[in-house]
Amino acid sequence: MSSYNKDVSLILVLESEQETRDGIEQLLRADGYRIDSARDEDDAVARATRVSPDLVLISLGGSCGDAIAEATSIRERAKLGQSIPVVIFSVQTVAEGAEEKIEENVYLTRPDNFDQLRALFRRLLSQPLPTS
Repeated sequence: MSSYNKDVSLILVLESEQETRDGIEQLLRADGYRIDSARDEDDAVARATRVSPDLVLISLGGSCGDAIAEATSIRERAKLGQSIPVVIFSVQTVAEGAEEKIEENVYLTRPDNFDQLRALFRRLLSQPLPTS
């Protein structure tokens, strides 16, 4: 039986590659976050509508423009408010270690390490990391 604590932030992870998605989920769960994951935009919309995530993480596989359009589409189709942060994780589009605000509560980032991504999540979710 899994424990469910709705006071812990829920992150919806959109990543098409199962292996990459599993790795992201493992790291975020280790930090105490609840995770739901999707393999494509339609799956993300269905899940976001059902679970109301606190943050959406999109792993950028295509172009930056495609990811921004995907983020906007997910937000609109799932009727997520502008207050829900969307983070687009890229390994190519921005300089390593950089974070760029693209539009209202949509960020593009390429962290040097997972700690930078964790810090961004803490800031956007306005909560400390769960302690172990």
